Amino acid sequence: MQIETDGLVIREQTVGESDRLVTLLTRSAGVLRGFARQAKTIRSRKASGTSLLCYSQFSIYKGRERVMIDDARPKESFFGLRGDISRLALAQYFCELAGVLAPEENPAEDYLRLMLNALYFLSQNTRPALLLKLVVEMRMMSFSGYMPDLLYCQGCGCYEADTMLFLPRSGTLLCADCAQNLAEEAIPMQKGMVTALRHSIYADFDKLFSFQLSPEGLKQAAKASERYVIHTLQRSFSTLEFYHQMEG
Repeated sequence: MQIETDGLVIREQTVGESDRLVTLLTRSAGVLRGFARQAKTIRSRKASGTSLLCYSQFSIYKGRERVMIDDARPKESFFGLRGDISRLALAQYFCELAGVLAPEENPAEDYLRLMLNALYFLSQNTRPALLLKLVVEMRMMSFSGYMPDLLYCQGCGCYEADTMLFLPRSGTLLCADCAQNLAEEAIPMQKGMVTALRHSIYADFDKLFSFQLSPEGLKQAAKASERYVIHTLQRSFSTLEFYHQMEG
């Protein structure tokens, strides 16, 4: 079966001397893993189009046992990421997260759109890195059926309080009064931080990356989203650990 689709290279590894095994996040077929023969050779038309973080138009042959990438025509390479190791590490974390959460061999247009927008802002350095991290984590989790319940306090039902606590194990909120004597991990959140978390999962896509928060507030909200991802998925991410090392 022949497939024509655009997609993003979210993982690559060398096989032998000149071939690549790449993982793609594609619009029409979700996550696909395929071989690109001779992709490591200098004259190969597939060399740049199958590189990590390259967004390309792919011609793919899907057989019974193997997926072969016949052609890869680059559309965007996000070169701005190559000059900053911290932003590059964050982009690789986004890729690893997409590889875990995006569907395999099913349409994944929402995931791809989210990734392309986040990588564009990250490469252009026009949005704070933690804002992008928060949005990608919360929105991608929501796409995958893990949307947290942030509408109101789970104890008394209030929508807003001066301080609310986010519970990363359950993805819920409690107001300070209802959280007394709480035994599990809870992250204190001021009003703006709660608003940012809500925005990341409920906002229309056109407005998704358009909000502001103080650096300290953004740090706390991003911590909440990260803890939620790790608790919910019950796993760590090597790219995330590397990103934190680069941030110091």
